[in-house]
Amino acid sequence: MPQTSNSYLSLCLECASALWRASSRPLRVAWRRSSIYRLQLHGRVPERIRIQPVDFSPRSLEEANALLNGKFSFAGESVKADGGSIFDKAPPSNAWAETLHGFGWLASLAEAGGEPARTLACDLIGQWLHRYGRYSEPAWRAGVLARRLLNLFSHGRFVLARSDLMWRSRLLVSLREQTRMLARVCNEAPEGVPRLQAAAALALSGLCIDGGSRRLAAGLSRLESELSMQILPDGGHISRSPLALLCAYQIVVCVTDVLARTEQDIPPGLRNARDRMAPMLRFFRLGDGALAMFNGGRESDAKALASLLARDDVRGQPFAFAPHSAYHRLAAGRTLVVMDCGAPPPGVYANTAHSGCLGFEFSAGHQRVVVNCGTSDDHTRWQNALRATAAHSTIVLGDRSVGYILSGIPSRLLGPRLLGGPTRVETIRHETAGGGIVDAMHDGYVPAYGVIHQRRITLSPAGTMLSGTDRLTPGQERRPQPVSFAARFHVHPDIRVSASQGGGAILKLPSGEGWRFQATGAQLSLEKSIYVANESARRAEQLVLSGTVRNEPVDISWFFERFGNS
Repeated sequence: MPQTSNSYLSLCLECASALWRASSRPLRVAWRRSSIYRLQLHGRVPERIRIQPVDFSPRSLEEANALLNGKFSFAGESVKADGGSIFDKAPPSNAWAETLHGFGWLASLAEAGGEPARTLACDLIGQWLHRYGRYSEPAWRAGVLARRLLNLFSHGRFVLARSDLMWRSRLLVSLREQTRMLARVCNEAPEGVPRLQAAAALALSGLCIDGGSRRLAAGLSRLESELSMQILPDGGHISRSPLALLCAYQIVVCVTDVLARTEQDIPPGLRNARDRMAPMLRFFRLGDGALAMFNGGRESDAKALASLLARDDVRGQPFAFAPHSAYHRLAAGRTLVVMDCGAPPPGVYANTAHSGCLGFEFSAGHQRVVVNCGTSDDHTRWQNALRATAAHSTIVLGDRSVGYILSGIPSRLLGPRLLGGPTRVETIRHETAGGGIVDAMHDGYVPAYGVIHQRRITLSPAGTMLSGTDRLTPGQERRPQPVSFAARFHVHPDIRVSASQGGGAILKLPSGEGWRFQATGAQLSLEKSIYVANESARRAEQLVLSGTVRNEPVDISWFFERFGNS
């Protein structure tokens, strides 16, 4: 995909900045490890963790059992301790190492409870203090440091209870140094959710341990500033990821909850952001109560999400159109549809973005029917394939993704950023007697093929029929060569799909309910697919409408119609 000169210049400047930071790492680490620098981290040692924030992140007893058996599984990778310290093992990836040093395992051990889990948690913290008591990277990078402090504040009492006096003293001394370090390096956290976490950890350090009024004020100020940049007016996150929005909302609720419990004033910026974000989270929930999967998002845990949203006093309800986040929502009867009608987000926020423009997901009752393929923690070609257009329920031209992922040295410096994609996405919504209608178009395939994709979807008033039309229009400015197309509809793996005698397909839901799929204007086939909702990948199937675009517009019409049990 072509980029403008401004885009290239911006990328070059970002690469230069990242290269400078990487090359200056040895000097930075040496200075921050020095006795002179560490003198600035001295001060009053806290006596205890005064208040324990509520951790709204998911916790797993299965993960706790694996940890107790010496297996540490983070970011799609697993390492066995094998009787030694896990901190002496070579990390399989940066993401795995950051989770280990961020104490991402502490929540699951605290959830499991019991003496074995407490002993393991104390041992791991002791091992970390012995090896990483002084500044090093990645252990003391701002984003990792913030995650570790949030975990210690939320679950520290679990390990401090009945702990050895010397061990307890070492941990509290380290907490003093870590919080003072965070106050100095908070702005070095990566943009996005990590920077929200850093600001929240700084603010909470002023409430959870003694002598932190300045850190509280600084943290709240930073958090308000970041929320104003990251949370859009409609309540969505600038990354356009439902999962990033959930993480940001968890942070805001955590901080405002502690402020309320300690009778502190809640800054208006936090309160306003919280009130906008809750309805947007409801917007992204499908019939099973979990999140739709767009732009690197996962389903999440439906019960945990419901519990989190129950804390919303305003109880703002989801709307039909999120203009700044660029999503549409159709709801009728027991059917819900969420459609992506946006271009990739800017800059670093595109590091987890997907090429799924005009893709949609829909659910019938509690069952997901049409989905996107999801996302993986495995940052390799597997993850890149899940970010491609073909992994979404939309149209693909020439078996080519509408955007491309940065690779090579720039990717190592800036991350796997999504570039290219549509520069113009337009939508019009109609509410008619025949149901809700969304008309949308994007120009993402114009540079490569000179073709514009238009999609209209309609949900009937009773929610018993979802119909659509896809139009592929060759542009007037150039004579396009013939190019193949494939309209893909990925089906949830719990649904059985079979060909029908009329040339369409039958979708059988676990409840016994059936949906009929029919299409005209293209050749229907049933192909293999995959679904990665949370951790593991599952085999699935997809309905594919294929054909060729030549010199004239191509119209493909299709519909899903419910029959049988309701």
